Amino acid sequence: MTKDQARGMDQPVGNDQSMGTDDGLDDPRPPAYAPGPVRHRGAYLEMLISALIGLIAAFVLSVEALTLAENPLADLGCDINSVLSCGTVGQSWQASLLGFPNAYLGLIAEPVVITLAVAALGGVRFPRWFMLSAQAVYFIGLAFAYWLFVQSFFVIGALCPWCLTITVTTTLVFASITRVNLLDGNIRLSAKAYASVSSWLRAGADTLIVILILAVLTAMIVIKYGSVLFGG
Repeated sequence: MTKDQARGMDQPVGNDQSMGTDDGLDDPRPPAYAPGPVRHRGAYLEMLISALIGLIAAFVLSVEALTLAENPLADLGCDINSVLSCGTVGQSWQASLLGFPNAYLGLIAEPVVITLAVAALGGVRFPRWFMLSAQAVYFIGLAFAYWLFVQSFFVIGALCPWCLTITVTTTLVFASITRVNLLDGNIRLSAKAYASVSSWLRAGADTLIVILILAVLTAMIVIKYGSVLFGG
C-alpha cells in the first residue's frame, strides 16, 4: 500500500465537496416566493371562504343571466317577492354595465383571490407590488359592488339575494387584504401611524368596522322593505 493510498483511507467518509448541500444557496426560487412561516392565517382563511362563496354566487348569477337572455319572463329561483327579485335586477341596464353580465367579472376575480389565499396559507410571501395591485383591483370591485347596491336600493327598487351575497363577501375580502397590507407594511405609514394602526387591527377594530357596515346595510333594507320582507 502506498503512502497516498494510506492517506486516502484516513479521509472522513461523506465529506466530498462535490456532494449536494442543504444550505439553500442554490435554491433558484426568488426569495419573495420561497415558502416561509404562515402569517395572517385568519385573514387568509376568511379570504378563501369568502371568495369561494362569492364564486358560487357569481356562477349562479351567470347562469341566470343566460336564462334571462333566452327568456326575459323566466321565473328565477331567487324571485321571492317584489323586493327580493334577481329577475328584476338582472334585466336592468345596471346588471350589464360593461356590455356583459356583471357576474362574469366575479368568475374572473374570485379564482384569483382563492389562488392567492391558498398560496399564502401554504407559506408563499408575495411581493409588495403584487399585494398592492390586489388591493387596488379589489377596491375597484368593492366600489362596484356598493354602486350596484345603491342602484338596486334607490333606483331599481329591488334586491338580488345573490348580489347581496357578493356585496358581503367582497367587503370581507377587501377588509382581509387591507389588514394584511397594513400589518406587513405594504401600505407605507409613518412609524407612529403604523404602531397605532397595528394596535387597532390586533384589537379587532377592522372586524368591528365590517360588522358596523353590514349592520347599516341590513338596517337600511329592513327599514325600507321590512313590511314586504316580513309580510307585515
